[in-house]
Amino acid sequence: MDGKASAVRIEPWSESDLDLLRAANAPELMDHLGGPETEDQLLTRHRRYVDLSSDRTGRGRMFRIVLDTGERGGGEPAGTVGFWEQTWEDEQVYETGWSVLPGFQGRGIATAGTLAVVEAARAERRHRFLHAFPSVSNGPSNAVCRKAGFSLVGECDFEYPPGNLLRSNDWCLDLGPMEG
Repeated sequence: MDGKASAVRIEPWSESDLDLLRAANAPELMDHLGGPETEDQLLTRHRRYVDLSSDRTGRGRMFRIVLDTGERGGGEPAGTVGFWEQTWEDEQVYETGWSVLPGFQGRGIATAGTLAVVEAARAERRHRFLHAFPSVSNGPSNAVCRKAGFSLVGECDFEYPPGNLLRSNDWCLDLGPMEG
């Protein structure tokens, strides 16, 4: 990998993205998230992603990150990214998370996808803050937060998946004013 950022776009999550979710469930990608999920857990998550992406109430959205090949409508799915509502320290905020498939890592794809999601969350004008909670030991995801303009609030215990406490960094980005 040459370190140059790749051109990417984000597209709303759809029924056809289950195979992408399965690919993102690889042990090396789930290492900082409690390990791979079972097929039933993946199907449940896929349904949640489809439902979230079809909901227009501002609760959030899930996307596939697509490597832009320059061909009209063309592109190769490279990962996942999204934002969703979360209560954090008694405040309604958005949370974000991403995953980039191993063959696409190291090219700025996670940062580009995250920057696109920041703009999508900002456009909702529903919550003032967007948080990310990567494991303290996940150097690449913490670097994405820095590169995307998040501020490090500090370390915290974050539950993911349910029942599993992770030592995480709390990164926060101010999305600007909300709707009246």
